[in-house]
Formats: sequence, structure tokens, C-alpha cells
Amino acid sequence: MNARSRWLLGLWFLLLSPIRVGAQSYDSELQLGIAAYRDNHYGEAIQHFRRASELDPSQSTAHLYLATTYMRQYIPGVPAPDNQRIAGQAIEQYQLVLNSTPPPGARIDSLKGIADLFLNLKNFEESREYYQMASDLDPQDAENYFSLGVLVWTQCYQSRMQARAKIPIRAEEQLNAADPQQKRVCEELRAENASPIEDGIRNFERAVELRPDYDDAMAYLNLMYRERADLDCEDPAGRRRDLGTADQWVDKTLAVKKARARIGSPPPAPTEPNPQ
Repeated sequence: MNARSRWLLGLWFLLLSPIRVGAQSYDSELQLGIAAYRDNHYGEAIQHFRRASELDPSQSTAHLYLATTYMRQYIPGVPAPDNQRIAGQAIEQYQLVLNSTPPPGARIDSLKGIADLFLNLKNFEESREYYQMASDLDPQDAENYFSLGVLVWTQCYQSRMQARAKIPIRAEEQLNAADPQQKRVCEELRAENASPIEDGIRNFERAVELRPDYDDAMAYLNLMYRERADLDCEDPAGRRRDLGTADQWVDKTLAVKKARARIGSPPPAPTEPNPQ
């Protein structure tokens, strides 16, 4: 085969080969991914972030953005296999960030992201572990304490509903210590939930201490005190105190919401990862 034939053959192979148009560097792929993410083009963003992570696997930022993009596509509470797969992909990318040596902001975002996903997947112990690690890294972040409190309330509420369904007794009906079956349920719930309820109250109170206008934490304090009141089946005075405290937190929540409405607050911006 002469030189011209080899050249023509090479040109023929080049024409048949797929041509990739676009960025070829880590930085350019990352920027294209960020632009697509901000435009809510999540499928396109995932492609660019994956290319960036392949071009430089040592960089944690692409993994963090990739995990965050999966998080934006995940629908909490939907058990569909595709949705569960998306949650797993997000956890995998967050874990790749943690396995590297990311800056503190990226590490905290990854811990909180994994914790949020485990909470939605009802993997409560794993969720608690990651929220606690995030809180240890940033003890001034009110959201970590709020999330730990939500986790506690979710578990306590579920166990209370399951116990009441066996009697059965309505959700709003007070357990009656004069009834042997209801008294036994109350004692079992107290043994299981009394200590976690106190932890939940402390976490929500800490969140409000750090953020005095944290109305969501105030609303959950109302719910936590109602959980505690339900365990006061042999202590009517204690039940009245707990319900009174719950009502006070309702009033505080409404006051904060009214004050915010008067001032006017902008809607929250879409959450983006913090690689710093």
C-alpha cells in the first residue's frame, strides 16, 4: 500500500469515527455542567460532571456537583426502583467526595446530603450517624440540630402510631392508665421513646438558639412536646404542662411567620453545593 492509499484509508476511518464536539478539559466540562444545572437541564449536567470526574478523578468538586444533581432528581417518599437508584447514585458520589480530601465545605455538604437521603430512605441509624458527623464539623449550623430532631420525631411518631393501632385507639385520644391494655402500651412507649424525645427537644431548642426565627424548629418543638404529653398517661398535671408548652411553641411559630410576612422575605435560592 502506497503513501496516498494509507492516507485515504486513514481519512476514511476518521470520517467514520464519532466526533466529540465540546469541552475536553476538567474545568470546561465542570463549567458546562454548572451552566446546565442552573438551567435545570439535569441530564446534560450529569453528562458534563461525569466527564469532568473522568478527566480528573482526584477533584472532589465534580463528584459533589454530580451528587447534588442526582439529589435534585430524587423524589422523597417514592419507592419506585428508578427513584431508589437515583438515591443510591447520589450517595455513591457523596461518598467519593468523603473518600478524597475535600475542603471543609464540600465534606459538610456531602455528610448532610447522605444523611438526608438515608432519612428519606428510612435508614434512621445511618442518617443519625451522618447528621452527627456534620454537626461535629460545624456545631454552629442550626440545620444539623433541626435534622437530628426531625429524625427523632419521625421514629417516635411512627412507633406511637403503630402501638396505638394495636389497641386500637385514635391518634388524638389520650391513653387511659385505668385501662390495663392502654397502660401497658403507655409504659412500653415511655420506655422506648422518653429518652429520644428529650434528645429531640434539646436538638430543636439548640436550633432555635442558633437561629431565633427558625419557625420550622419551633413547629417541631410543638410536636415533640405533644409526643411527651402522650407518655403522661399517669400524670395529668404533667400532660397539661406539656400541652401548654406545645401551645406556646405554636404561638411563637405563628408570630415568626406573621413577622416574616410583614417584612417580606425572598424565596430561597436553589441549593447548590459548597466546594469551598
